[in-house]
Amino acid sequence: HGLPPGALELELTENIALRQDRVEMLAPLRQLRAWGVGIAFDDFGTGYASLTTLQSFPVTRLKIDRSFISGLPQDAHDAAIVEAVLELARRFGLEVVAEGVESAAQEAFLAARGCGEGQGYLYGRPMPGAAFLAAAQAGAAPGSTAPGRTAPDRTELGPGGA
Repeated sequence: HGLPPGALELELTENIALRQDRVEMLAPLRQLRAWGVGIAFDDFGTGYASLTTLQSFPVTRLKIDRSFISGLPQDAHDAAIVEAVLELARRFGLEVVAEGVESAAQEAFLAARGCGEGQGYLYGRPMPGAAFLAAAQAGAAPGSTAPGRTAPDRTELGPGGA
């Protein structure tokens, strides 16, 4: 259909680290990366991925699980975990998406610490496909709960973003 490989992203859960065939999966994943397809670890921090798994898989993005975002900015433990994951991602050269962003305070906390993107109800709620298409064709931010949002399910945080 003419879609460039860079427009695609394959999401893997950390449970991939438990699979018996994980070593055999590396070659096809590396080929996808060579073609330009992005590879993300979804729900990062809740599964079984070790630092070795993170190092060996050709991951381009970490998606921080919503369970660590929900307590921000008040919960010191959640804040410490999120800050550590952001620093780890920076050192690995990975992009980061914070899942479950529901408040402007969470968004501000994440943006101030260099989190590149957010996903959650602050930006939009689930909706039927027909409603999404109608909103998108009208030029609106489908399902947005915050004024001025332009992305239906994920938005950039910080300068130039939301």
